Amino acid sequence: MGDTHAAEEGVGMRQRDRIEFEGVFDACYHSVLHTAFVILHDRGRAEEVTQDAFLKLYERWNDANRIERPGAWVRTVAVHAAVRRAQRELSQSITLIDQPADADPLPDVDLRRALAVLTPRQRAAVALYYLEDRPVDEIADLMGVSTSTVKQHLFRARSELAALLTETQEEATRYGD
Repeated sequence: MGDTHAAEEGVGMRQRDRIEFEGVFDACYHSVLHTAFVILHDRGRAEEVTQDAFLKLYERWNDANRIERPGAWVRTVAVHAAVRRAQRELSQSITLIDQPADADPLPDVDLRRALAVLTPRQRAAVALYYLEDRPVDEIADLMGVSTSTVKQHLFRARSELAALLTETQEEATRYGD
């Protein structure tokens, strides 16, 4: 009888854990996916990175050392994986702006092209700061760098974007767009 009760308790724990995990997944999936998309410029690769991050979270869900902030943890894993993947693909000279037109969370084509020119770490900082309204210290934690490094990435990204978008605007004016 005691074994049956223990088995039922174990099933109940798994059910509760599953519900908790699904809550974190539902609350965080789309914003993590969006951040990965901004870094990678490809929905398919962003989905892979996001799903891998959630799989890692799922695999660790029942560990004795339970992750204290699972949403922040999964976002950190996804950002690191997206940056590593983008850097690897850049070194292999693969174009990072191949994406389906129907799934574009960045509707401004000029902005999307300008973001593609940024380094993966700059794109990550821009996505987290401007698109997700995260504070610099949180971005530093997510990216595993200092706050001054995040500020440097944001400064350089703003400078690069301003120059590129100004150039694009001048071309559009010149050619009557």
